Amino acid sequence: MLSVELKERYDCIINALHDKKAKDLRVIDIHQLTTIADYFIICSGTSTTHIKTLSDEVEQKLKEKNVNPLRREGYNSARWVLLDYGDIVVHIFHEEDREYYNLEHLWQDGKTVVLDSIN
Repeated sequence: MLSVELKERYDCIINALHDKKAKDLRVIDIHQLTTIADYFIICSGTSTTHIKTLSDEVEQKLKEKNVNPLRREGYNSARWVLLDYGDIVVHIFHEEDREYYNLEHLWQDGKTVVLDSIN
């Protein structure tokens, strides 16, 4: 079960990505597999501009809640942007890179979270 703080950040990220039209949004619960994070949120953008827009939106919406990423990787090339929020790591891929790295397959032992509704 998600803590209130974690659920608020999780919902904020999902909604930000959804609002900016992220493609193929997936969430993998990895908390029983590793200590690096509880959740991977994975999506695709259609271009480097779209990927930066998705990343910017997530960062802006969380910054409004006084939450900053522990680190951000890949923003300049915008082929695979990683936003590390500690217990949630957001991966925003260019479609070809996502297919190549295939995180969903690498973390297939994790539990896929069903996104039944967007708040």
